[in-house]
Amino acid sequence: MPYSPLLPVHISSGVLGILSGAAAMSFRKGGSRHALAGKVFVVAMPILGSSAVYLALMKHQMSNLLGGTFAFYLVATAWATARRRDGETSIFDWVALLVPLLVGIALWISGLEVVHGHARPANGVPVAMYFFMGSVMLLVAAGDIRMLQRGGVFGAKRIVRHLWRMCFGLFIATGSFFLGQQQVFPAWLRGSSVLFVPALLPLVLLIFWLFRVWFSSAYRKKPRPRQEVLNVENAFDNPLFSGGTTLREGAPGRTLLGGHDFSRAEMTQDNRGFSR
Repeated sequence: MPYSPLLPVHISSGVLGILSGAAAMSFRKGGSRHALAGKVFVVAMPILGSSAVYLALMKHQMSNLLGGTFAFYLVATAWATARRRDGETSIFDWVALLVPLLVGIALWISGLEVVHGHARPANGVPVAMYFFMGSVMLLVAAGDIRMLQRGGVFGAKRIVRHLWRMCFGLFIATGSFFLGQQQVFPAWLRGSSVLFVPALLPLVLLIFWLFRVWFSSAYRKKPRPRQEVLNVENAFDNPLFSGGTTLREGAPGRTLLGGHDFSRAEMTQDNRGFSR
């Protein structure tokens, strides 16, 4: 294949996506630096995915074509999940659902063709990888269907959806670079198991953050304290605070509390200050 001017764009966006993705995973979630790194990642990854699709079409590399499409889908849906509120969906989700569904089916068909000898693995890709990635994509499609049936995602589940899709998109980028482009590394490093460390690191971080979100109270909404309605009729001369502040009858139909004059309607409308 002749040199493509899109290749430098593909390489640059890949490097930028890996660096910004690693930074986003390292910074405190919800902070300004995490948000900035995430924005760079969201811009770089779609460029990486779309350029990978184009180059794969030129080289007739079906595996790279499907991988680039899936990476684009993961980052786009992760970004949409973070931008929306709880329980919000749109037509975008129904259209995006077709990506993992069709790509997953295509990978399973390709894997079965390789197993039965009707096709050869592309670029030495193990046969098991076809079934692994195909199963992941079909599970993603099933999750999307379940999400749409429930009317969206809520609370910690929305954070989990955002996190795992971003991390898996980063894993596709690191795996493609450190394991699929080993010719760019020194000869002594090619084929070394050391390259598996940065390639699989996003999956390790994914597991860490999933456990932290599910089992830590930091990402769960704390329930509001119960508000007890104050019975004004029986509240006179009863201390409410340790300082001995009492309710005393003021003008007709009104009550004195700590030197402030309230009507009974005002006190029974919102008694947030008198919660026990």
